[in-house]
Amino acid sequence: MLLSKSCVYGVQAAIYVASLPKNEYVSIQQIATKLNISFHFLTKVLQNLTQVGIMVSYRGPNGGIALARPASSITLADIIDAIDGSDIFHECLFGLPGCGHADPCPAHENWTGMRIRLHQLCKSLTLSELGERANQLNVRLANAPMGISGLAALARNHNGTTENAPA
Repeated sequence: MLLSKSCVYGVQAAIYVASLPKNEYVSIQQIATKLNISFHFLTKVLQNLTQVGIMVSYRGPNGGIALARPASSITLADIIDAIDGSDIFHECLFGLPGCGHADPCPAHENWTGMRIRLHQLCKSLTLSELGERANQLNVRLANAPMGISGLAALARNHNGTTENAPA
């Protein structure tokens, strides 16, 4: 899997929050329960997203977490970069230092094009779109295969159609 478990959980939580009817505070416990994620683990992941201004948190009995700005202005790439960094979009598939045209790894030629397309896709997918799609298609977020195949499922029909969409 190219994304860390922390990143997968951060993406799932952000999509869940974006899928809610209003941008109101939702308790981290509610998110953790709904997505079958450890509360303490999720709390640490969401701290990363609050530190970079993707989420805001509020303490107290009616507290929780909310998006810090409109879901339409937060991309999947923003979340990945906040948690895992941008290496997935720029580095060698095998993590080999110095991999490039002059000294390529066995997958360099294929991975270069793929990571560019992956980065473009992640920069174009907004939380607004992913949250709406999660609601419209009733796709599950908990225990979903959110590696590259899971991201591809959410990105399927990025042009707005729903044919061949997962049920």
